[in-house]
Amino acid sequence: MTKYIFVTGGVVSGLGKGITAASLGRLLKMRGLKVAAQKLDPYINVDPGTMSPYQHGEVYVTEDGAETDLDLGHYERFIDEDLNKYSNLTTGKVYWNVINKERRGEYLGSTVQVIPHITNEIKEFIYRVGRQTGADVVITEIGGTIGDIESQPFIEAVRQISLEVGRGNSLFIHVTLVPYLNSSHEHKSKPTQHSVRELQGMGIKPDIIVLRSNEPITDEDIFRKIALFCNVKPDCVIENRTVDCLYEVPLMLEKADFSGIVCRELGLNTPEPDLKEWTDMIERIKKPAGSVTIGLVGKYTQLHDAYLSVVEALRHAGYAHQVNVAIQWIDSKTLEPETVSTILAGLDGIIVPGGFGDRGIEGMILAAKYAREHRIPYFGICLGMQIAVIEFARNVAGIPDANSGEFDELCKNKVIDFMPGQSDEIDKGGTLRLGAYVCEIKPGTTMERCYGAGSISERHRHRYEFNNDYRKLLTDAGLTISGLSPDGRLVETVELSDRPFFVGVQYHPEFKSRPNKPHPLFKGFIGAAIQFEKEKNSMAANAY
Repeated sequence: MTKYIFVTGGVVSGLGKGITAASLGRLLKMRGLKVAAQKLDPYINVDPGTMSPYQHGEVYVTEDGAETDLDLGHYERFIDEDLNKYSNLTTGKVYWNVINKERRGEYLGSTVQVIPHITNEIKEFIYRVGRQTGADVVITEIGGTIGDIESQPFIEAVRQISLEVGRGNSLFIHVTLVPYLNSSHEHKSKPTQHSVRELQGMGIKPDIIVLRSNEPITDEDIFRKIALFCNVKPDCVIENRTVDCLYEVPLMLEKADFSGIVCRELGLNTPEPDLKEWTDMIERIKKPAGSVTIGLVGKYTQLHDAYLSVVEALRHAGYAHQVNVAIQWIDSKTLEPETVSTILAGLDGIIVPGGFGDRGIEGMILAAKYAREHRIPYFGICLGMQIAVIEFARNVAGIPDANSGEFDELCKNKVIDFMPGQSDEIDKGGTLRLGAYVCEIKPGTTMERCYGAGSISERHRHRYEFNNDYRKLLTDAGLTISGLSPDGRLVETVELSDRPFFVGVQYHPEFKSRPNKPHPLFKGFIGAAIQFEKEKNSMAANAY
């Protein structure tokens, strides 16, 4: 029978419930179990697809095209299992489904209520993941903080599940803050006690309490006090302190036998986790042999979570090359013709990630131009590819007014325009080109060198495409179209093949990168940045 683990959070938001859940998933997988993970979000949006990155960080896209919460990225990177549309549920989606059923008469005239109709919809969603995946364990993170009004239906639903499957087949993990007071040089357990009491008042008794703290909890009395007052076993109070590297969290938690305790409480008989590969990876991460500086030029740089998967993919590639990747965050609005060389000088690589809207676009175009003219490794993702095409069309192919239909509807030379069948008249939610699509790679290109394959599959999230009317003009000017859809209609990738790395891709490769398996394009990009840095230093040394 599938076992169900529910992860809740208390005291404050942003404690790292997602990292705790992802770390546990990795540890259980290392014990030979098949693990599935999902996130329940209490906001009323149907999905994060139409939300501002400043509100919620990046939108993570699954293989089947679901626009989901960024925590699903943590699940995939840690557990290394592809998630799907059943991995993220919002209040908006729950009510959408229930209201549609009511309109179709599926409730046979009943009065539709939070209990049982809303809670049943949530329960069915959770159960479906177990059925669809055949997982031994389903880990469900409940967004928000205990005490939030909007999360109460989710809490009630998982309470009912625990009764239906039995306590031996369900487990509650509560992540709480244990603040450290500098004035008295001590940790305080009272916020955790209050949070657990709130959870118990909703009918849920936590089995394991994970204590988040920036400072190591050295006073054993804290653990004993929380175990006693919160009615859990002494070894079920586990510390999760802040560490330098995110991927060190599973190893830190396992020092307290986290996964062993979970398996014991769920009656799972498993071997000890095989931690060697993960431990070796952490050792490499901690001992870099060098460093490169990458300029991330974007429009949402004030909130780094807006580019979370891109940043992690850059770091993964750095781990593979055993270098530290230092990221210089550059707001594209600050790039002007008179400032661009000052701001971008000294970079070993430039990456322009995805985004929407016309704000900061001219600064991105200046960044692509600077990279092309100075032969700096350039990586354009989605919008970043379109930026490279616009810049090349303007400054190499002789189309000075080249632009995208997204930024200038009246532009005569739209080298980037709507996808076939798209327009501004359609709803914004869920109508992009979403999910995995196949791309055929042109032989003898940077793309082929990085992937080592002629056909690949990558995840998309966009509405605008390379305008095929300009294919011949741009390729005649020297732009290489290195990747196409299988039918040849859609341009997936462009590059300057005479450079070590100048690549733009219409898809989002960052979603498929893993800490122990970096994405080949990011690995190629960082490799080129390392070589560029060496050549730059060599030239500087020879100048003296």
